[in-house]
Amino acid sequence: MAAEPQPKALTRKPLLLHKVEGSQEVVNMAAIVPKEDGVISVSEDRTVRVWLKRDSGQYWPSIYHAMPSPCSCMSFNPETRRLSIGLDNGTISEFILSEDYNKMTLVKSYQAHQSRVMMILFVLEMEWVLSTGQDKHFTWHCSESGQRLGGYRTNAGACGLQFDVETRHVFVGDHSGQVTILKLEQESCSLVTTFKGHTGGVTALCWDPIHRVLFSGSSDHSIIMWDIGGRKGTAIELQGHNDKVQSLSYAHHTRQLISCGADGGIVVWNMDVERQETPEWLDSDSCQKCDQPFFWNFKQMWDSKKIGLRQHHCRKCGKAVCGKCSSKRSSIPLMGFEFEVRVCDSCHESITDEERAPTATFHDSKHNIVHVHFDATRGWLLTSGTDKVIKLWDMTPVVS
Repeated sequence: MAAEPQPKALTRKPLLLHKVEGSQEVVNMAAIVPKEDGVISVSEDRTVRVWLKRDSGQYWPSIYHAMPSPCSCMSFNPETRRLSIGLDNGTISEFILSEDYNKMTLVKSYQAHQSRVMMILFVLEMEWVLSTGQDKHFTWHCSESGQRLGGYRTNAGACGLQFDVETRHVFVGDHSGQVTILKLEQESCSLVTTFKGHTGGVTALCWDPIHRVLFSGSSDHSIIMWDIGGRKGTAIELQGHNDKVQSLSYAHHTRQLISCGADGGIVVWNMDVERQETPEWLDSDSCQKCDQPFFWNFKQMWDSKKIGLRQHHCRKCGKAVCGKCSSKRSSIPLMGFEFEVRVCDSCHESITDEERAPTATFHDSKHNIVHVHFDATRGWLLTSGTDKVIKLWDMTPVVS
C-alpha cells in the first residue's frame, strides 16, 4: 500500500557533518570505521575506498583499490578488520585492513554465486560468511577455508539478510515479498517458516536480537515489524515513505528504527511504544455504515433503485465504507500511519489528540539513499546515494 504525503519534519533535525565525494558511480554500500574518523565504501565504479579525515577537515582516500567487477555490497568486521566484498560477477573477496587503514591485503576469493552478490554478512562467532545473490540462492561459506558449507534456493533474488547468533536462524527477504527463516547447522540448513506481508519485494531487513523483532522494508513503500520471539504472529505496519524503502538500521539502546528510501527521506521511528496491528480489510457488498450498495452489487442496486458506490476501507477499523461515510482523514501513529489516512466518520470522532501525537520524525537527506549505517557510540548516521555522494550526519538531536 503506497504511502500518502508525509507530514512536515519536526524541529529536531540531524546535523550534516560531512560530504564525501569522489566516486564515479553509485556508492552501493559504505560503513563508518569505529573509533576512527574514517569511512569504507564500495561502488559500482569497481573501487573499494577507505576515506580518512585529514587535518584540512576533508576526507581523502587512504586506500583506493580497483576490483575486477562492480562492487555490489560489503561487510566489515572491526574486531578482525576483515572486509568482505561482494561483486557483480558473483565473487566474494576477503581482505584484511592494516591497523592504520592505509593498506588492504587479499586473503581469499571464492565464487559464491552465479550472478551479482546482493548481500553479505560475516559472522565472527561461527566463522561464517553468509550471502545472497541474484541467482536466487542463499549460501554460506567457512571464512577460514573458503569452503562452501551449504545453500538454499529462494523464490527470487534476495536483498534482505539477517542472522541471529543465539538460535542460528537466518532471515532472507526476497524480491517476491517473502521472508524465509532458515535454521543453519555447520553443513546443513532446514526451513523453519516463511511469511509474506508486503505487496512489493523486500528490499531490506533489520534484526533486534534483544526483543526478537524483525523489521522488513519494501518497494511497496512500507515497513513491517514482525514479532518473531513473542510467537504472537503480530505484524505492525509503518507507513512513512513516498517511495521504496531501501535500507534500515536500528539503535538498540534507544529502541529507534531508522529507515531511508528512494524518496530521500530519513525517518526515525520510536519503537518503545505500544503499537497496534492494522486491521484486515473486511469484504462487503454494501457500505457497512449506511448499507448503500457498492457498484458491483447489481441486485441491491436494482431492488433499491440506487446507483452503486465505490468501496473504500477505514484504516482504523477495517470496515468497507463508502466515500460519504469516510469523508474524514486522520493520522494514526500507533498503527504506523504518521500521515493522514482515510477513516470512517465514527472512528474519526473516537481518535483523540493524544492518539494523534507523532511517534516518528521525518528528515530530507536531499539524495536518493541506497544504504545507511548507524554508529551508535557517536550517534553518527552514514547515508550513501545514487548521486555518488556519501553523507555523514550527527543524529544526536534525534536519536536520544
